[in-house]
Amino acid sequence: MHHLAFMKKEWGFIDKILSGRKTIESRWYKAKKVPWGKIKRGDTVYFKNSGESVTAKADVSSTFQFEELTPKKVKGILDRQGRELGISKENFSGFYKRFKDKRYCILIFLENPQRIKPFKIDKKGFGAMASWICVDDIGQIKI
Repeated sequence: MHHLAFMKKEWGFIDKILSGRKTIESRWYKAKKVPWGKIKRGDTVYFKNSGESVTAKADVSSTFQFEELTPKKVKGILDRQGRELGISKENFSGFYKRFKDKRYCILIFLENPQRIKPFKIDKKGFGAMASWICVDDIGQIKI
């Protein structure tokens, strides 16, 4: 399966993935949303900054899903995995504040990150606010 992750440009995570400074992508939710239960080892994740083309991809080496999170559990995940998540010490508290009330977390371990020839996508039918799309083949939404 192929996945498309929408990223916040100001966080600089795509560059961190490509340089190996970010080896885990995470998604934090109050309710279960994609890619919950849909992503697994061997899948490919494509990355794009919001408002831009798809510019990178990486393979999934493993995933972990956490349920019934509490602020204490969120802090524990960030303490243990923060570096691999691409979160610097000076930005830790901001990310903690953003995630502390989330109930679900997916950690997606990445390998073989690659810059790719940029392409645009058509996300019609996935919702204007979609931040993650799952498809059998990225060609289904590639323009």
